[in-house]
Amino acid sequence: MGHEVEKAALAKGHTVVVTIDNPQEWEARIDQLKQADVAIEFSQPDQVVGNINRCFDLHIPIVVGTTAWQDHFEEIKKRCMEEQQSLFTAPNFSIGMNIMFMLNKQLAKFAERYGYQISLSETHHIHKLDKPSGTAVKLANDIISVNHNYDSWSIDSPNDHTLFIDVTREGEVFGIHSTCAQSPADKITLTHEAFNRQGLANGAIAAAEFLMGKKGVFGMEDLFEA
Repeated sequence: MGHEVEKAALAKGHTVVVTIDNPQEWEARIDQLKQADVAIEFSQPDQVVGNINRCFDLHIPIVVGTTAWQDHFEEIKKRCMEEQQSLFTAPNFSIGMNIMFMLNKQLAKFAERYGYQISLSETHHIHKLDKPSGTAVKLANDIISVNHNYDSWSIDSPNDHTLFIDVTREGEVFGIHSTCAQSPADKITLTHEAFNRQGLANGAIAAAEFLMGKKGVFGMEDLFEA
């Protein structure tokens, strides 16, 4: 993702002042980092909180594309707001996927009203660490927020009030997410399939451009409303 973001930034006419790939480079390249107007973070779940705090220490706005760190979100949000820092985070930066998020919530509302049962599935490459994906978690949580038939989600065997997420890890799949609503009469399926990482990179650059000059915590909903 880092290489894709760099290509997307250069294609939009931006300058990449530094790239950091490991902890040692934070110290070695800190002077270059201080020249940045905004940082874009795509690393690993166990590194992201430290990376955010390092950027906050330098008062550099940061766009975070890494997932599976949401247990620390409230503490990061608290620091961001108290210190008037700038943070943009999203489970998925693809414009197409975010359109699906909106459609997913509408489908969930009508599914409750008209007696459809909902399930989710997601497929990613074998190298992906989090399971389910952050994107699938958002789809599930959005469904639960508007459909009172479900109060939790699970990747194991669900009960009547648990939304099931079927997770597959295979090959080099960039990402396929589907919401299925089924009744005794028919089935409705929403699917988003990423062909490459370009959509994620373009969305991250759009988020970085949006974040310039702003203070607070933002997400794709804010970008869409801008």
